[in-house]
Amino acid sequence: MDQSISIEEIGERMKAFRLGAGLTPEQLANKAGVSRAAIYRYESGQPAKIDTLVKIADLLDVSLPTLLGAGVEYIASAVSFFERMRQLEENVDQISVLFGPVSYLLTTDLYDEYLPQVLKESIPDNVERRDQALRDVDTLIDILTARKTNYRKRAPSIISLISAAELNQFLRVGFVGAHNPPDVDLGRRREIARIEIENMVRILRDHPIGVQLGVVVDSMPGASLQIFRQANRMSVAVSPFRLGAFANVRLGVATISAAPDATQLYKTMTSQLWARSLKGEHAARFIEQNVLTRAQPPA
Repeated sequence: MDQSISIEEIGERMKAFRLGAGLTPEQLANKAGVSRAAIYRYESGQPAKIDTLVKIADLLDVSLPTLLGAGVEYIASAVSFFERMRQLEENVDQISVLFGPVSYLLTTDLYDEYLPQVLKESIPDNVERRDQALRDVDTLIDILTARKTNYRKRAPSIISLISAAELNQFLRVGFVGAHNPPDVDLGRRREIARIEIENMVRILRDHPIGVQLGVVVDSMPGASLQIFRQANRMSVAVSPFRLGAFANVRLGVATISAAPDATQLYKTMTSQLWARSLKGEHAARFIEQNVLTRAQPPA
């Protein structure tokens, strides 16, 4: 497995952490004492001196090994994390997903229509630097839109595992960012959740090329994860961030690793979950009978 440090990927990580820090290239350049053009060069994959990288890593509040991709990347920003996801997905051949309640890449355009408001609902009114948090949502939406556009253009194969328990919760509470958000039509939000689940049922029945869905009816890992495979390279991203009901795009630390021991362990775990999951017509009927017809809205 190739674990070499790529100059181009250093630039990608720099951009991701800069976005997560809420800095423009000009602002980072001024703080680092380099030109704006230099930041653009570094982010496009041109090399930088090690002392410059040390200074930039410090300004972006990440370790130098994380910026270099030497070992595990630790990411405390949802913006940075989803930007790294976008970057990793640009050239992959296969994506394995455990992201609940449904994989974002397979959601409908209606989901994208409501997602900005849902993410903003998830940010408490009294949170520190709320204005910046709301601006981060706008940045995040741009990143997610680019991810979905790239996925639909390239159509890498995707294996997505869905938790039946999470689908039940999604339908019961609706597509909301917080518990009973004010001035929100909860009936409409539950309808949107139903539309997304029905979309999963259609995918299970239609078997679109390159898409495989499995419904897990027993326990699932607490954190979301995604495995990226490309030729002889594999990476795994583990995240506390979520985009569905009760979204979380503020708190937590995600990790990304290409270490063979980590990728092999997660590959084995997902393979075991896939083997136990319901698929095709069996899974579609299970969702219809145990999720869509049984869910009741909360009292």
